[in-house]
Amino acid sequence: MKRTLITALLIGSAALAHAQTTPAGGRQNVNTLRTVVEQFLQTQTAGLPGTVTVKVGAIDARTALAACPAPEAFLQPGARAWGKTTVGVRCTAPSNWTLFVQAQVNVQADYVAAALPLAQGQPIEQSQLVLMKGDIAAMPNGIITDMAQAIGRTPTVSLVAGTPLRLDTLRSRPVVQQGQAVRLVTSGNGFSVSAEGKAIGNASDGQIVQVRTPSGSVVSGTARSGGMVEVAF
Repeated sequence: MKRTLITALLIGSAALAHAQTTPAGGRQNVNTLRTVVEQFLQTQTAGLPGTVTVKVGAIDARTALAACPAPEAFLQPGARAWGKTTVGVRCTAPSNWTLFVQAQVNVQADYVAAALPLAQGQPIEQSQLVLMKGDIAAMPNGIITDMAQAIGRTPTVSLVAGTPLRLDTLRSRPVVQQGQAVRLVTSGNGFSVSAEGKAIGNASDGQIVQVRTPSGSVVSGTARSGGMVEVAF
């Protein structure tokens, strides 16, 4: 009888300890997963301008997942952490499962727009720009939020007034222009060689441009400011 009583007490103590460390039924609390997603998105968008608002979608309370001590949030390749998005939450131990949760991230911030029609190929001046406020998370990637990023660049297509400016629709100011005399520079380990040439086309900083040398040969190099073209050795 005494041994039976001790065994019963030990079993009861073990059951109590297990109940204190494991959620009821051993199931994952779905509200905890929503908090994990919210904190993940706030971290991912911490560097964005303006005011960020995160709303995590509901998770069906009937979802049966084994309890996880450290659920991990992640984004699928190519997914954005803003706008309408989907965040994955996974557990690797003691159980292995993955759940996808929908969320909406809004970013209210100033963005740069055309104050008046902008002609294709014409350098942009500050007087042609205006700051507007809106949800940049609902706009395409590359929205410009600083006027300095647009001044001096040229639109690749004509733009109507009010159009939000994007980096991929603007071309940088050429640092080398067609017909310009340029200096070809080739360098390596312990040496540097330069020569004169004439640019065959226009190129912005970092773009490839062809140059004709005095002998008539054509070489390609990387355009740099100051009329310099770097040629790989």
